[in-house]
Amino acid sequence: MRAALTTRTLWAFRDDGPASRALGRMAAGRLPPLPAAVLAAAVTGVLPALRADGGPAPALFAPVVVLLLTGPSSAHPHSGRLDWLAPPIFRGIEYGYLAVLGFAHSVSAPLVYVLIAVLALHHYDTMCRVRRGARPQEWVVLAGLGWEGRMLLVALAGLSGSLPFAYAALAAYLGVLFGSESVLTWTRRDRGRDADVIVDSREHWSGGVGGGPHNEERGKA
Repeated sequence: MRAALTTRTLWAFRDDGPASRALGRMAAGRLPPLPAAVLAAAVTGVLPALRADGGPAPALFAPVVVLLLTGPSSAHPHSGRLDWLAPPIFRGIEYGYLAVLGFAHSVSAPLVYVLIAVLALHHYDTMCRVRRGARPQEWVVLAGLGWEGRMLLVALAGLSGSLPFAYAALAAYLGVLFGSESVLTWTRRDRGRDADVIVDSREHWSGGVGGGPHNEERGKA
């Protein structure tokens, strides 16, 4: 049970989208995640430094390479001793790629910051849910495109010359999606917890739990 819970937790932290999951199902969980994640991090560090004359920048093709490297390992149970390092590496790949690509193509710094901040809050929200024994809803994860879907989207926008618009649209879309779903989920959770407290309190004072003070007074009388 503990191993299965750890696996589900790490899968949630990976934040894989439909494309990465499809490759993982094809590999049937046979490929370990950490070597692929380290290699993918190296690729995203090297490609942005390369320059192409007369063609698209090599950095725009980095998401495809990263997806092909890491997607097949998405279904692995992450049972290795250091496999817990894979999700933080994915966060570094995604945030770093969005920052470097945006600055290299003259996207305004506040816009780059807003997009990365939205993603950081989403991943922090995921961590808080997992610590409380919950996970993000499946439809939200799929609608959020996954780390690979977001990277592929901005890369395609870079190829078409519409990167600033893509950053703005993606930040607005993800902000509304993740923000509204998170507020509704935590609000419902808090209401349910408050209702449980009220019920417990009423049972206690009515004598439903442990007799209560009214029952003690009746006993003395």
